[in-house]
Order: sequence, then structure tokens, then C-alpha cells
Amino acid sequence: MDEHEREPTDEGLTERRSGERGPQPPGADGQGDTDFAGQEEPEHEIGAEEELEGEAEEEDSLESVTIEISGLSIYTHHGVSDAEREVGQRLVLDLRLELGETDATATDRIEDTVDYAEVCQLVTLIAQQRSHRTLERLCSTIADRLLADYVLEGVWVKAAKPEPPIPLPVDEVSVEVWREPVE
Repeated sequence: MDEHEREPTDEGLTERRSGERGPQPPGADGQGDTDFAGQEEPEHEIGAEEELEGEAEEEDSLESVTIEISGLSIYTHHGVSDAEREVGQRLVLDLRLELGETDATATDRIEDTVDYAEVCQLVTLIAQQRSHRTLERLCSTIADRLLADYVLEGVWVKAAKPEPPIPLPVDEVSVEVWREPVE
């Protein structure tokens, strides 16, 4: 690109010289924003009262934690046909664990959250331990076990067959189950 060529951007045309960075967001240079007339707008200073309000809002806001596990690939023996249960096939599992509030956001300790490596081991054991005819039953069994073993506000389990035994071309067949603990 020539030293003084113009390059289109979302905000119109800006001049770019070799060695310079691209367009910067307003105020990125540490100065106030410039309006279209070329006049600088004064930066807003936060007063002590506004600062205290912001801190109070932060304390009142609740953090909700979700752990997602995507693409857990395991070899299992689930299916309607005898061949599926005998020969087996690969399943891909996705999980979403709704933890709600957890101390781990402040403590940074694994003991204050759910260890997703442990969850993967448990889910693999459940999926390989027993054969089910339907993915619905498998997902339900996994969800029930996760709710029994961990303190969760909810759990979502998806099981997909990437190579389903049907005579039509499909990318995958999957089943999803959402569960919340029974109070």
C-alpha cells in the first residue's frame, strides 16, 4: 500500500501511513473525544458519590457460573438395533452445568467449583457402563447422576451420533435433555 493511500473502515475513510496502527477507538490516545466539528469534548470525571454507587452495584450484582463441556467423544454401545449395541459406535457429548454462585470466582480454588475433568470421567463411565436403546435414556441417566453428585442449579446434556445407522445422508442425530434439581 502506498504511504498515503486511504483505506475504507467502518467509520469512513482514514489515512494510513506505513508503520502506523489502524483506527483507534475514541479516547484511546488518552485525550477526550473529538466531535465532528473538531472540538474536543470534555472527559466525564466520576465524582466520589458516583464511585460509591458503582461499588454498591458491584456488590449487589450476582455472578452466575456456567461450565460447558463440548465435544466429549467416547465409544459406546447404545442404540435400538442389536448391531449398534454389539458393535458400538462413537457418541459426542456436550454438557452445560449451571452452578449459580460459586466461591471460586473469588478464591480461585478448584475445591470451590465443579472439576470439569472429573465430570468428563464420570460421564464417560456412565455412558460406557450400561447400554441403552435410546439417547433420551442415556442423557437422562447422565443428568440425574450429575445432579446427584454435584450442587447444580441445572444441567443440560446433549448426545449426538455423528454416523447414525440410517440409510440417508445426515451430519448427525442428537438428543438433548435439560434437568433441574427436584426440591
